[in-house]
Amino acid sequence: MTNVNPSRSGKTHRQENFPVASLLVRAQHRPIILAFYYFVRAADDVADDPALTSAEKIERLDRMEAALLGDGARNEYPEAAALRLALAERGLAPRHAQDLVKAFRLDAVKLRYADWNDLISYCAVSAMPVGRFVLDVHGESPSTWAASDAICAALQIINHLQDCGEDYRNLDRVYLPLDILASHGVAIEALGAKTASPGLRSCIAELAVRTAELLREGDGLVGAIADWRLRAEISVIHALAMRLTRVLAEKDPLGDETHLSKWQAGWIGLFAAYRGATRGSSPASRPAASGSRI
Repeated sequence: MTNVNPSRSGKTHRQENFPVASLLVRAQHRPIILAFYYFVRAADDVADDPALTSAEKIERLDRMEAALLGDGARNEYPEAAALRLALAERGLAPRHAQDLVKAFRLDAVKLRYADWNDLISYCAVSAMPVGRFVLDVHGESPSTWAASDAICAALQIINHLQDCGEDYRNLDRVYLPLDILASHGVAIEALGAKTASPGLRSCIAELAVRTAELLREGDGLVGAIADWRLRAEISVIHALAMRLTRVLAEKDPLGDETHLSKWQAGWIGLFAAYRGATRGSSPASRPAASGSRI
């Protein structure tokens, strides 16, 4: 794909914390999931570009959304044109991608989050639409959305905790809720240090515990999924996320490595995939659904 977006980081789906359209997912679903990923990746790169002003970011995001909806120049944002075509072929609406664009517009102007509820409201547009999109692609019931939302919010917060120092230093963006920082006696400037203070460590540990609670809220998702391969994929993601919450509760994201090695992720994923694939879904929990249609 030709890159005409100067903000593009070059990051691929294979560099993400959690699997994206892995081989566990049926082959017919991978292309549209990857088209969605690369549109979102391109929009995220715009929102995270330190060389752009807030107004410039929003203007570019508006043009990306217009291209997604068929109102803009296809050659300017090929990721948007590719996703538009993929959605049309499957008869799916662009609503989830549009929700994510809303999140990136927020990133362009909102640098602080007052409390946990404020952060979860952000996750409602920055993370939850991802899971909903994957479920729609698989034709799963919207009744699965609530459990998926909890897991996706947790994945987003894990990324925030891992990247809290980098986000502050590079973008002056702080996702850690201000009231929780204050309750641990931590000033925002502590995020710029090479290692976390005891107060910041305890703040991150508290947020890791809350994030693990979100993951437990999503425990029922696997059993509600009809597609056994998607059950396996979600099981892997859930298991990796649970391990990372334990890592973050114990380690310093400013000075320690808080990402799993390929070896660790591989072993965790192997066992989780087997458990998910062999776990039967409950027909009562998955009424027939066709997804979000145009």
